[in-house]
Amino acid sequence: MKKSRKKSSSVAQTSTGNTMIDIVKEQVKTLMDSGQISAFLGLKEKQGSVFPFLYKSVQDLDEGFSLGDLEKPGQARYPIAKLLMRIVKSDAETSYGALFRGCDERAWNELLRWNQVNSPQRVFKVGIACPSELAQKHECRKPFPDEYVAGEKVDPVENISVQEVMGKDLGARLEYWMGEFDRCIKCYGCRNVCPVCFCNVCTLEQDSLIKTGDIPPENPMFHLTRAVHMAGRCIDCNLCTEACPSDIPLRILYKRVAEIISDEFGYVTGEIAAGKSPLNILGSDPGHTAAND
Repeated sequence: MKKSRKKSSSVAQTSTGNTMIDIVKEQVKTLMDSGQISAFLGLKEKQGSVFPFLYKSVQDLDEGFSLGDLEKPGQARYPIAKLLMRIVKSDAETSYGALFRGCDERAWNELLRWNQVNSPQRVFKVGIACPSELAQKHECRKPFPDEYVAGEKVDPVENISVQEVMGKDLGARLEYWMGEFDRCIKCYGCRNVCPVCFCNVCTLEQDSLIKTGDIPPENPMFHLTRAVHMAGRCIDCNLCTEACPSDIPLRILYKRVAEIISDEFGYVTGEIAAGKSPLNILGSDPGHTAAND
């Protein structure tokens, strides 16, 4: 007998009888019909798979529009902010809308602080709040954007996994991470899915730091290099851990690095605030760098 699908949060009815998908679609249709946006970056479900899709008409919205919820809420997530950044960079005039969860908004804010987005006023965010189940799974510090049209606000979740690792003594922590890194197959999935990895020249592919062609990569140099690169950038979306085929809990490492940056410099990633990351400032203005192209 065919197993029925569990009702996800996006199809659960609200107090008004509408589903989250209905509410989001109506918001997008309003933006399109009013001429405020010409296209909308969201998700589409087709033949059981969910993927990013640029909707260019109201009619498109009625064909597989998705919030990424399959059997579980947020089961399909993508680096929407980075995809949107690339789209906006390639088109200097068009206005776009995009589906934003709390982590997507944090990534967008960080890209703005790193001067990666031109004309942010051309972007209209359609926010959704994540359910408690999804927030708990990712220990999300802010499972909702500042403004959202669907979903209900839930409380932030404490970083229990980070505390558990930091509760080990130094030797045990080293042993733990060396064991985790030993499973790496150097697929670059963590880098590719990261919403705030935008450098034109990647340090993970520089022979002077990490020998290219070696699989598995040198342990722990590969992952420590990436961890340093994530300092002052990681917005705690957990996409890296989800994408890793070896199930390495990378988010724990990057979250700890983010805590150090916050404690030492008072810099909190993903927030709307003035000033660059402290690791993007080298004394006087360094001028042009490849990372800021």
